[in-house]
Amino acid sequence: MKFNIKYFIVTIIIFIVEFLIATVFKEIFWLRAYFGDVLVVAFIYTFILSFFDVDKTKTISGVLIFSFVIEFLQYFHFAEVLGFGKNKIAMIVLGNSFSWIDILCYVIGAAIVWLIDIKLQKKIK
Repeated sequence: MKFNIKYFIVTIIIFIVEFLIATVFKEIFWLRAYFGDVLVVAFIYTFILSFFDVDKTKTISGVLIFSFVIEFLQYFHFAEVLGFGKNKIAMIVLGNSFSWIDILCYVIGAAIVWLIDIKLQKKIK
């Protein structure tokens, strides 16, 4: 474990943006439906790197796979199966319906993270 303040600050900023999308800007469909899913990949990625000094390519790959698993579990309504059906926060976090568009958004989010944090950082060094 190794705390990284830069990733932690980015995580907090992304969390605030995600919170605003889910609460204040929830009526803006494309922002809630698509941009939030793109950002969630970056949120999980930066959260992990806030506390662990791990390989970035493996981390973004793992985050992408994790996102896929959660999305495919939504097809089986796993949040309801676990008893979270009436919990609004759990339903927002875990989701409640499968969508191929969400899969695409996760891929876009992972590609953006990979380009910005992995490829560009190598060119700067």
